[in-house]
Amino acid sequence: MTNQTRVASVGELETSFQQELAADRWAAAETAYVLAVRNREAGDWEQSRQWVKQCLQLLEGFPSETEEQVATHRVSVGGITLPNYLHEGVVRDRFGDIADA
Repeated sequence: MTNQTRVASVGELETSFQQELAADRWAAAETAYVLAVRNREAGDWEQSRQWVKQCLQLLEGFPSETEEQVATHRVSVGGITLPNYLHEGVVRDRFGDIADA
């Protein structure tokens, strides 16, 4: 996994995502969120959109009735700060139109 404090490359994050997908789907959802952020910051809207979709798909598999269920497990991933809570509403709010495309 990438160091939590330095800014990881997109390639490093994608590798972490693949490893997490097999072992820890919540961590994979957090990393997908970060990949969406990183690609948006780089101006790659299509890649950002794909990672938003991946994040939303992963989040569908988790309960979201309480704050404890949607609280992120890490403060940051690859140097990008995560929101305190990660659920569909947060993702759609942070990414706007690209979350709906």
